[in-house]
Amino acid sequence: MYLNGDDADVREILTNATSTRLKTITNNKTIVFIDEAQRIPDIGLTLKIFTDRLKQVQVIATGSSAFELTAQVNEPLTGRKFEFMLFPLSFHEMVQHHGLLEEKRLIEQRLIFGYYPEIVSSAGNEKRLLKLLANSYLYKDLLMLEQVKKPLILSKLLKALALQLGSEVNYQEIAQLVDSDYKTVDKYIDLLEKAFVVFRLPALNRNVRNEIKKGKKSTSMTAVYAMLFLTTSNY
Repeated sequence: MYLNGDDADVREILTNATSTRLKTITNNKTIVFIDEAQRIPDIGLTLKIFTDRLKQVQVIATGSSAFELTAQVNEPLTGRKFEFMLFPLSFHEMVQHHGLLEEKRLIEQRLIFGYYPEIVSSAGNEKRLLKLLANSYLYKDLLMLEQVKKPLILSKLLKALALQLGSEVNYQEIAQLVDSDYKTVDKYIDLLEKAFVVFRLPALNRNVRNEIKKGKKSTSMTAVYAMLFLTTSNY
């Protein structure tokens, strides 16, 4: 059974639902897929009822807002859920699709524009699509949070990180560059990492204890998302 949280009637039947109502809705289905689950009020409690009372039903809940969905399901489903991270397409997958020779010819393009599925399948429209994705989705989760009170600093921070991808990041230096303070930079980088915009690479050291105190490098899941903001004014 497929249900979409964007539909008003789906939100209605899954809000404050009882186990009896859920049994009637599922009608002996064994797999229930709920998309945009974060739009359903108290979805975490509904999923908990599925897990505890309808054990024959497997529920898959997805959402375009990772922060909202996580916030709603973490407490009710502690110890009751499996989380899956969906990565972009990989070089290996595209070699299987195109062949090694063809994919090697596309390496430079992949390094610039990344392996986001829609980008890969829409050759020639990469710049336009990435701008749309960045403007409508990249900051969507972050700007909805109360912690992000200075969107301009967040944009400057991402540009600053893009200029030193793969290099060690000094938070004090970055804070001066974006005209902010250390704590704000630390918090915003943490949020960017949770939103899968960037990730931090720990230092490599033969002594594992030394890795803990060493600085970290910053890079992006697909470097283009960070670099895009450097080039927006040029295209």
